[in-house]
This record gives sequence, structure tokens and C-alpha cells, in this order.
Amino acid sequence: MAEQELEIEISPQGKVTVRTKGIKGPTCMEWADLMVQIIGREEHREKTEEFYQYDLGQTQNQLNVKARRGS
Repeated sequence: MAEQELEIEISPQGKVTVRTKGIKGPTCMEWADLMVQIIGREEHREKTEEFYQYDLGQTQNQLNVKARRGS
């Protein structure tokens, strides 16, 4: 299974941007929904190419969380 990531970037102005990487199919929307619940609001949502792909071998979801400071 390919590595799955949830990338969270917080700008100095406080804008939160969340990107899913390596999460194929509608599962990425479940993670996006979870982030909306945590953050408390959503301004924009955009589907990536991975949304339209399916990983038939995917039986469980694992995310590696990496911290990165926005510039």
C-alpha cells in the first residue's frame, strides 16, 4: 500500500490548509470531514485526481502526520 499522508499547513495569518496525499477514492473525503470537525469550519474543498482513483487492496487506513511550518 502506498504511503498516506494528511498535510496540515497553518499560515502566519492563521489560514489552515489541509491536503491528503496517497489516499485514493472517497476515503480522502472522510479525512477532510474529520478535519472540518476539528477546525470547526470549511472555506473551500477541492477534489484531487486521487479522489477518482481506487486502491482495491486498501483494507485499512493509516496516516503519517508530519509537521511543517507555513511561510
